[in-house]
Amino acid sequence: MPVQKKIPMRTCIACREEKPKKEMLRVVRNAAGEIRLDFSGKLPGRGAYVCGSEACIRKLKKYRLLNKTFSADVAPEVYDAIEEEFLRAK
Repeated sequence: MPVQKKIPMRTCIACREEKPKKEMLRVVRNAAGEIRLDFSGKLPGRGAYVCGSEACIRKLKKYRLLNKTFSADVAPEVYDAIEEEFLRAK
């Protein structure tokens, strides 16, 4: 009988829904403290996951969810850049 490969699941920091890792967007904070979207999912640093939906990206910005996730003060420009980058990639 073939072994069923386990699908890695991640929880969206905006809607708290658990989905397969491949369907999620990763936001990463590197050692220098820079925060950006990680489309490859392989950048080094602390990662947080967000659904690929516009609603969750907007919620991320509205409630400043990255501040809590990364325990750091995240500038509004970072949220704007993430939203812009996400909309451009769609």
